[in-house]
Amino acid sequence: MPGESIKYYKLQNLLHSLLLLAGMFVLLAFIGWLLMGNVGAVWSLAIVVLLVISSRRLSPRMILYLYQGQPLSPHQAPDLYDMLYELAGRARLQSLPQLYVIPGRLLNAFTIGQGEDTCIALSDGMMRKLNARELRGVLAHEVAHINHNDIWVMALADVMSRITNLMAITGMFLVVAYLPLFVLTRETVPWLLLLVLILSPNLSALLQLALSRAREYNADIEAVNLTDDARGLASALAKIEYFQGGWVERILFPGRKLPDPSLLRTHPRTEERIQRLMSLTH
Repeated sequence: MPGESIKYYKLQNLLHSLLLLAGMFVLLAFIGWLLMGNVGAVWSLAIVVLLVISSRRLSPRMILYLYQGQPLSPHQAPDLYDMLYELAGRARLQSLPQLYVIPGRLLNAFTIGQGEDTCIALSDGMMRKLNARELRGVLAHEVAHINHNDIWVMALADVMSRITNLMAITGMFLVVAYLPLFVLTRETVPWLLLLVLILSPNLSALLQLALSRAREYNADIEAVNLTDDARGLASALAKIEYFQGGWVERILFPGRKLPDPSLLRTHPRTEERIQRLMSLTH
């Protein structure tokens, strides 16, 4: 296992995530400062902290219920739980996540919850299409998310994104209120405040998307560290990418992908992730 490469990637992704989170905090604090000075900056950050704390109380099973998720017991999926026991032990998790299966042909997996109340959901399509080696890589990726507290980090980013959306609505109302005053009385309008309020969701969204990509890269690297098998996860990613389109698309439009700009992608391109993983096999 190329330990130096893993350490380099982990350090790079950690610094990237810290910078992005700091950027989000600075953005909210700046808006609060424009509104109310130093007191406004403190209140902005205090509101974020309170919202994040309250969001931790939401049970992941309530969300999985919306996806029609069904819990998997060790008796129903002994091989999956054997993998999970091994990976959780290597990652030194405090508690074993509960496995859930989500109906659907799409190949998908995600982790939800925090602390001792964490669940890993796998789609029925993923469990049918991936072999044991590939499923082990996917589980390792999700365990890495839990180990790095990525669910909390992304929840924090989501809360800040929602706050900036509310601020943008406030900015639009202020524009409507200030324009008549500016036209009729030439009263001074805080244009900088209005501009920042209206543009804040765009800036926050870009930071959130970049943060998500950084966390995905980090989870990939940690998954390799847990499994000593970069090819297993790379093969799973390639298969997920292949089956995401329907059979008609694969036959009539092979290799066809939407040319979405990198700034607008929540996840890195699969080709980039596979390339990074394969570089760790040499």
